[in-house]
Amino acid sequence: MNQKTLTYAVVSSLTLGTLCFASHAAAAGESVSGDLGETVVTAERIPSRRLDTPADVTVITAREIEARHYTDFAEALQHVYGTVMTNGANGADQTVRIDGEERVVVMVDGERINDEQGSMSRASATLTRIPSLKDVERIEIVRGGGSALYGSDAVGGVINIITKKVRENRTVVDLSTGSWGTHAYEVATQGRSDRFSWSATAALQKRGYFYYKDRQGNSVRMPDSDYSNNGASLNLVQRLDDAQSLALRYSHRTMDGSQPAWLYGVFQSTRQDEIFNDVSLTYRFREDTSLPGYLRYFNHYKSVFFSGKFHTRLQGVDYQDGWAPSANQKIIAGAEWHQSNSSNRQSGYTDRETANTAVYLQDTIKLAPKWIAVPGVRMDHHTAFGTHWSPKAAVNYRPDPATKVYASWGRVFKAPNADDLYYQRDYGEYGSYKGNPDLKPESGHTEQIGLTRDMGRDASLDVRLFRSILHDAIDWHSADRKNWTVSNIAREKKRGLSLSWKQKLSPFWSYDLAYSYTHTETNDSYNASVSQYLKANSQPNGYRAGIHYHQGAWTADLDGRMGTGLDREAYGMRRYALLDFYTSYAYNPQLTIYAKALNFTNQAWSRYSGWKYPGAGRFFQIGLTYSF
Repeated sequence: MNQKTLTYAVVSSLTLGTLCFASHAAAAGESVSGDLGETVVTAERIPSRRLDTPADVTVITAREIEARHYTDFAEALQHVYGTVMTNGANGADQTVRIDGEERVVVMVDGERINDEQGSMSRASATLTRIPSLKDVERIEIVRGGGSALYGSDAVGGVINIITKKVRENRTVVDLSTGSWGTHAYEVATQGRSDRFSWSATAALQKRGYFYYKDRQGNSVRMPDSDYSNNGASLNLVQRLDDAQSLALRYSHRTMDGSQPAWLYGVFQSTRQDEIFNDVSLTYRFREDTSLPGYLRYFNHYKSVFFSGKFHTRLQGVDYQDGWAPSANQKIIAGAEWHQSNSSNRQSGYTDRETANTAVYLQDTIKLAPKWIAVPGVRMDHHTAFGTHWSPKAAVNYRPDPATKVYASWGRVFKAPNADDLYYQRDYGEYGSYKGNPDLKPESGHTEQIGLTRDMGRDASLDVRLFRSILHDAIDWHSADRKNWTVSNIAREKKRGLSLSWKQKLSPFWSYDLAYSYTHTETNDSYNASVSQYLKANSQPNGYRAGIHYHQGAWTADLDGRMGTGLDREAYGMRRYALLDFYTSYAYNPQLTIYAKALNFTNQAWSRYSGWKYPGAGRFFQIGLTYSF
């Protein structure tokens, strides 16, 4: 029996055994945990109960964000199983992988922030362009392909950052200081008057340098590792009536930092500056129903200086509507038009323009009391790559009120980004980067099967198997790690699994455990060079463990993250283990004091492509928030 067959057999046995045990527990009259019945909106683009949604969905709540006082979105997401954060520019160019996949859609209130020029490697959404966590109600992480609804980049999954609805006049000030000359100042204010409401944030973050643990066990200061991140956001909402509203969103972010590179045995740094300006105007209707709709115009701008200046502007119009032909059926339909203009003058291209027009349709059908089917289809027409269809099919089965078993399958279409096609840079003795205007779009399919089960006694279990196959997958590769080019490889195949267990032990204590496994294979003509990129997976086997305490004014969280099975050539190590500690004390309803210790055992690790780009060592931070 080969490894793949053995893995699937073991997990299938676990799933069946769990179902048998869970059915017995339900029959014994144990309660269904309330969090499993929560409403989510991202997986199906309409509100649905989590147990009725044929997908694996994790929610990071505002309570978790406020209790741990996360500095940024990367810090929040890195504690979620199956997700891995990469980090260029030492905190300024953060991207996310789900199930080892960098093609992930990231949205704010359903508005995607991915751009057509791309970011690091195959990722196209930079999390640092989102200025603040203070305005966030929850973050929904949906694992598995979502291309039929969300189009290109939704191969690994979708992350939707949902902001708070304004219910009161309130201002929060957050001040903190920490290791390495780190200082952060943030203010968030909100208010309402009759049918008009507003919220605004402003944040300044500065760091002088950082230390890392090298492979010999020494704590080393990274040269030129300072940065300054400044951001602001504004949300204005005018309610027209109980069912309609008009919302204006604006966010601004600047970063001035450095990007270290390992050249000829020493670290050398190049300055990296970034500016993001995002604006959108959204009309929402039927907000008081289970089939809300919207019409949105957005305009996103990114400018980056890194060995020269490049920028991209993405604007578009999104529309979605829905209707219910019967009590057991909900249909949504939408249309999108996105136009991109990209320039990278030092690499030889200016004002390269592409456009993509798409329409999608999805039908959610309750076939029987225990069965829900969700077929859908999307059509994309790209000005450079023609028309492509992306059908999907999903099914959700509820054998009892505490359990869901789901499966889904969907096609994938992903066009090359501007840098894939046109980037041309020659650094002489330091190497070169050459894009490829003859690239073909990526295509393929994703599939998954999973189980979510309330185990009674405030415990829940998630089990999931997944697989994706991409043809003509786009890959940057190098035979000498100096001169890089990009090509379509014949096939890129990923498969894996995830297991998650949560339990509340008492009104004050809870814990969670999780494991994720991702394996990547290719079938191409230059495996030796491609493997350098594909082996840059910092978590082939990922482990999560956390214990949490909340009583009265005190909160405390201890979170562990471990990766094993790393490629030694790429990382210089086979494994790593990190521990993060958070605590806070609410002195009174207005004032909270908090502290955190990240990587407090000071381990060597990496958030990017290997030991040549090390992650930060032990970091301490203290701060306070005051609201009025």
